[in-house]
Amino acid sequence: MALDDMSPKAMIETLPLTEPVLLILLSLAGQPRHGYSILKDVEQMSDGRVVLSTGTLYGALRRLLDDEWIERFEEKESSRGRQAYRLTSQGRRNLQAEVTRMKHLTRLASLRAALKEI
Repeated sequence: MALDDMSPKAMIETLPLTEPVLLILLSLAGQPRHGYSILKDVEQMSDGRVVLSTGTLYGALRRLLDDEWIERFEEKESSRGRQAYRLTSQGRRNLQAEVTRMKHLTRLASLRAALKEI
């Protein structure tokens, strides 16, 4: 279900995303990827700060598949038949909603932090 189709209560339960889930979605935003590629991309995007275990990754992927934010994608070039994943249009909309939410919070924090004490 897309965020714009959700009730306000359901939206609150969906957002904010955890950092690992956000990084997984960002990894898939550019191109389909298989599990190992997602692990490495998340580690690189976070400058080594977030290192996902395979259990964490595949648990998150299972939930994202169940919620229809991502879908399985068969890589044609892969001789090993690796399973790849890609964002669905719903997943892309939900990712954008989270980015928008974070931008708003960042602007608010910047404004508030810049206020001088009276």
